[in-house]
Amino acid sequence: MQADAAQRAIQAALSTAASLGLTAHDAVVLHNSNKLSLRLQPCDVLARVAPAAHQSAQFEVDVARRLFAAGSPVAALETPEVFVRDDFVVTLWTYYEPVTTRALPPADYAGALERLHAGMRQVDLPTPHFTDRISEARTLVADHDRTPKLTDADRVFLAATLDRLRRAVSDSGRPEQLLHGEPHPGNLLPTPIGPLFIDFETCCRGPVEFDLAHAPVEVGELYPDVDHNLLRDCRAVMLAMITAWRWDRDDQFPDGHRLGIEWLSELRAATAR
Repeated sequence: MQADAAQRAIQAALSTAASLGLTAHDAVVLHNSNKLSLRLQPCDVLARVAPAAHQSAQFEVDVARRLFAAGSPVAALETPEVFVRDDFVVTLWTYYEPVTTRALPPADYAGALERLHAGMRQVDLPTPHFTDRISEARTLVADHDRTPKLTDADRVFLAATLDRLRRAVSDSGRPEQLLHGEPHPGNLLPTPIGPLFIDFETCCRGPVEFDLAHAPVEVGELYPDVDHNLLRDCRAVMLAMITAWRWDRDDQFPDGHRLGIEWLSELRAATAR
């Protein structure tokens, strides 16, 4: 978020906390992207704040609440309500002091993801399909106005790669289920009670290999019953999607243009093998 929007988002979070009787005089920004993650103090509650026009907070809360009830390794909600304040939506979560003494072992990561997937098989909610996300990236690549710096050759390559990989993953015949959508290390908190997943707004349906594509390579090697050819294709389609997003004229990812160039080169190398 830009500075002005971020300040209004912080005030929305503090106001929401006060309305619930929580003592919140200050907010520490933990993460700033399309939404803000804030540590409210001294009540020590985590607030997630997003523009009301571009969010799926109720869906995220519904998924997280069901997963927590199923015993899945997910962060707990402070309250199951979604609050609207000054064109923002605010959700409140338990704050966990991070464990930073060591990196999470791949076996622990794989075990947490396997338990998450087991819990997700018990959740029945209308959910987008993973191919919807590929289609969004494909639409972005085709839109010259939204991706003006993408050369014609790169545009053709990205579009063809997304189309080919979508067919390959869709035709794999692997079982599909509810997925996290982006279970990368940034969405897995190492806490004193074990690793916990956060950020469920990207949940979708698809094969577990699509989730594993976002995790470190070692995790895919330890997760049981993986189709490694499919995982290779999922890693490539994930790289193609995030590459497309870096060429969006409105992308605010730090150093995004450089990454877009770098990832295009990586994608060409990955798809040439």
